[in-house]
Amino acid sequence: MKRAIGIDLGTTNSCVAFFDKDELVVIPNKEGSRTTPSVVAMKDGSPLVGNIARRQAGTNPENTVFAIKRLMGVSFESEEAQEHARSVAYHLVRADNGDAWVELGGEKLSPPEISAMILRELKASAEDYLGEEVTEAVITVPAYFNDAQRAATKAAGKIAGIEVKRIINEPTAAALAYGAEKEGERKLVAVYDLGGGTFDITILEVLGGVCTVLSTAGDTHLGGEDIDRAIMSELSRRFEEKHGISLLDDRTARQRLKEQAEQAKHELSSAIETDVTLPFIAMDASGPKHLEEKFTRIELEALVSSTVEATLGPVKQALADAELKASDIDEILLVGGQTRMPLVQRIVEEFFGKKPNRSFNPDEVVAMGAALQASALSGQNDDILLLDVTPLSLGVETGGGIFTPLIKRNTTIPTRATEIFTTSVDNQTFVPIHVLQGEREMAEDNETLARFELTDIPPAPRGVPAIEVAFEIDADGIVHVSARDLGTGREQSVRVVASSGLSEEQIERIVEDAERLRESDAMRRELAELKNQATALIYSSERAIEAAEGLIDEEISRKVAGDIENLRDLLETGDAIDLREALQLLEESAYQMAEVIYGKENEA
Repeated sequence: MKRAIGIDLGTTNSCVAFFDKDELVVIPNKEGSRTTPSVVAMKDGSPLVGNIARRQAGTNPENTVFAIKRLMGVSFESEEAQEHARSVAYHLVRADNGDAWVELGGEKLSPPEISAMILRELKASAEDYLGEEVTEAVITVPAYFNDAQRAATKAAGKIAGIEVKRIINEPTAAALAYGAEKEGERKLVAVYDLGGGTFDITILEVLGGVCTVLSTAGDTHLGGEDIDRAIMSELSRRFEEKHGISLLDDRTARQRLKEQAEQAKHELSSAIETDVTLPFIAMDASGPKHLEEKFTRIELEALVSSTVEATLGPVKQALADAELKASDIDEILLVGGQTRMPLVQRIVEEFFGKKPNRSFNPDEVVAMGAALQASALSGQNDDILLLDVTPLSLGVETGGGIFTPLIKRNTTIPTRATEIFTTSVDNQTFVPIHVLQGEREMAEDNETLARFELTDIPPAPRGVPAIEVAFEIDADGIVHVSARDLGTGREQSVRVVASSGLSEEQIERIVEDAERLRESDAMRRELAELKNQATALIYSSERAIEAAEGLIDEEISRKVAGDIENLRDLLETGDAIDLREALQLLEESAYQMAEVIYGKENEA
């Protein structure tokens, strides 16, 4: 039986897990870490993913992509995309269909393609760990992701060579992992999920392995990235006051500032203050400038308190939709790395009047829940039942530009709903169907999912034809719509494809290209990794020669120096075979040098 995995495709970090013999296992990546940074870079024509991409970001900011999840299913003109563009070093470009794409290594790539690179890395880690091919997965998304964003996530899975068995909401996945340990107990659970780029709150009833979602709310553009951005702005303001230079106008400086802001935020979760130091961050006529600032937890909390408090609006909405009060909640689960922040924990505790449950690792619990759902769908585990809801209302535009919902938000999915409409003009032979998603009263204020027409309606006075419009939402939250003339039986249907996603033809082409180029991509990746190893070994060997001056024979020193130069020359022109041989030679001579040094130390 094939094993299906669970994947938390996060804004900042991603995680993969599987269920095996009544045990949930988080799979480490090739570097031994249990989470993988959701970072993708292009260097020397080769894609880099995870820690290796993150480490080189400071020297390659324009070709390093962070937080791609914030662009999933988002148009280039949207406020979200433009705000994102102002805070990152890489370039956003407008695709032909209006999507927000990324320019990476001179090539225009869609967010699903970049997300697919992260998914391939997680898939490879799972295959290395399990010793078998992995083709099926459950992937999580923020509960408040709309149809376009869910479809884009599913497209990313297909591009990565993964059959996405189900798309489930992140807070629901966390509750599944929680519910697996609470068999027999009935509890009302609030899952507060504040990640790198999104915020969700979900209210659930957990009973004997059955998780029933009562309501969900959130904000797909509220998270740790906003806190990082606030810290960056404050540090840049202080630097500009002293030196008259804006660090946010320089892409390399902005990337270094972003990394330092994130580090400062992490340190202030446990420390009261931290030193922020960025030497040679800028230059003017008087010489190099350095950023040196003390930053305290009090200053951070004052800076971002409004951002954290903004999460309480959706919390109140979710409780109202579930017809509950904060005091009715038995347990609050904290999910997402940003919930480690003391301010977040304090605000949650004050609102609910009880301490949140911190027994789960907030970076791993979502992947664990996804793995549980994957095991249920693959037949390994029949003790889990998930009843999820749609996060946003779905409906059509009717006369006067009014939005008429057919399926209300927080309806349990999968679901189907129908309603009868009619014509508004005499002898009308077609009916335009405008499919929308949102909570506003007027159609123009909601998001368009699709437009299509029901044609060849027999001419009749207005109000006579009966047009049945049916909405269906599958278990992934993907929408299907049909319209039927009850008089003639003529029907037109559409499977709503994300308006800010890829077409089926584009996805198939990308999958075919990836398959065709798999071998060459693997060779390019191997070459990139060898170059990184070579650069590190050259650096450490040169430092060792300096440290060993006077302790070793000139012959050994010349041998190591010669091997260093040989390897350095091959960094630009050598292939993988030459590089591997040169690496081995330098490793051997450097090891010989170390033996002599430590042998003399022991004699002394």
